[in-house]
Amino acid sequence: MAGHSKWHNIQRAKGAQDAKRAKIFTKVAREITVAVKEGGSSDPANNTRLAAAVARAKAANMPNDNIKRTIDKALGSGGQDSYVSVTYEGYGPGGVAVIVEAMTDNRNRTAAEVRLLYDKYGGNMGTPGCVSWSFQRKGLIIIDNEDRSHDEDQVFEDALEAGADDIVTDEDVYEVYTTPDDFTAVSAVLEAAGYRFLSAQVEMIPDNYVSLQSPDDIKNMEKMLDLMEDNDDVQNVWHNYEPN
Repeated sequence: MAGHSKWHNIQRAKGAQDAKRAKIFTKVAREITVAVKEGGSSDPANNTRLAAAVARAKAANMPNDNIKRTIDKALGSGGQDSYVSVTYEGYGPGGVAVIVEAMTDNRNRTAAEVRLLYDKYGGNMGTPGCVSWSFQRKGLIIIDNEDRSHDEDQVFEDALEAGADDIVTDEDVYEVYTTPDDFTAVSAVLEAAGYRFLSAQVEMIPDNYVSLQSPDDIKNMEKMLDLMEDNDDVQNVWHNYEPN
């Protein structure tokens, strides 16, 4: 994983997300709601999708009371809020691979909005599988170490004992990679050990990154990503764009 720092490449998006925390809470709440309904259990211990959604919510600093209320609401909402998960793949300027994961109650609306953003900013929406072959689905836990309070050897030992596949040191953070199946267990162990997460979820990690040289391409790429992330139906945007 060294040299392919995921965190380095999402800091731009992370800053934008921090400024829109209420929107992030709304999206995470939707993810929790769908996880409860589709996973068949309101107990994260018996619902891996819910456990992953809760881990993401906690990493986003969503209060525990909010998480509990969202789960309780999902249990009592019956057939309301009928969302489905959809994925759109395509290319941004310069051939950058972009994957958009959404939850929507109107497929036609969401598809039209996402397609417009691909087209408007110099890209194009493709067919399923057109870019996902160049990504790997992995659990990624970002441990905050800005204050340098965590000993590197101890972090590595704790993460590996918890079941992590790889750990990368990247300036003020540790990136802990897991298989998707092990993500929930590893994040639970590290949380119990007192580590503070800046991010925690199963992500699409690109095999390679693409740098853009044209100022217009860079401007269009970043605008496209910002607007995709800002869309109410979009849960995640994965890409292999590497800012210069």
